[in-house]
Amino acid sequence: MARATGRTALVTGASSGIGLAVARELAGRGYRVIGTSRRPEAIAADDRLPGVEYMALDLADRDSVQACADAVGDVDIVVHNAGESQSGPVEELPAEAVDRLFQTNVFGAVQLTQRLLPHMRAQGYGRVITVGSMLASFPLAHRGSYCAAKAALKGFALSARQELSPFGVWVSHVEPGSIATGIGQRRTHYIADDSVYRDDYDTMIAHLDANEQAGISPAKVAATIVTAIEADKPREFYAVGSSAPVVFTLKRLVPRSVVTTMVARRHGLKR
Repeated sequence: MARATGRTALVTGASSGIGLAVARELAGRGYRVIGTSRRPEAIAADDRLPGVEYMALDLADRDSVQACADAVGDVDIVVHNAGESQSGPVEELPAEAVDRLFQTNVFGAVQLTQRLLPHMRAQGYGRVITVGSMLASFPLAHRGSYCAAKAALKGFALSARQELSPFGVWVSHVEPGSIATGIGQRRTHYIADDSVYRDDYDTMIAHLDANEQAGISPAKVAATIVTAIEADKPREFYAVGSSAPVVFTLKRLVPRSVVTTMVARRHGLKR
């Protein structure tokens, strides 16, 4: 499909990382782009992208989700990128932290999509892109809440695709691997100083941060997302980074226990 000038795209989490790269790419291709941030007023003038309108959205707050949907009006494309990266052993995760994570990473995206779909369906065109994580396909110790939230988001996306594609609304899920976005500096941690899990946790986090710092650029993920947006019939699933084609092929060919062990060892865990 040719570049669709005149189309409006809503990109959540557009102030940094993948969201910033997607907003930049779409604006450069002639789309009207609305980028969200929890505090758009805090984005410095020099950090604002030309051609991008900024709007407040806190996915952890359902009233904020409704207010954002009301303010943006009709959009043709939504890229669900905003989210929280959370870590902690399952035994020590506070219930309120897990609730917030699922509202931010799953329910908020679903609630926003619900409010945008009537226009897309009525006009016979729409693109909904959910940005997940390869950890949904390759779970890692001490990342259980994050892995579960990303797996839930993928489930919603792939199910919704079956419902919406007859109306010309295509839903695609993108799973990045290790991406150099600096997200490790913003990750939330839930573990006691004297936790019995402390040694393994610190080892995992050190390897996780190192893998992310050596990961591919957000621009490469953005290019995959734009490919999905502009395809006549986007694929339901895209994986990018962390040698995605190899590892997903390997997952199909070897026992699950072998894959689990490989993921653990990549993060310094021996058992």
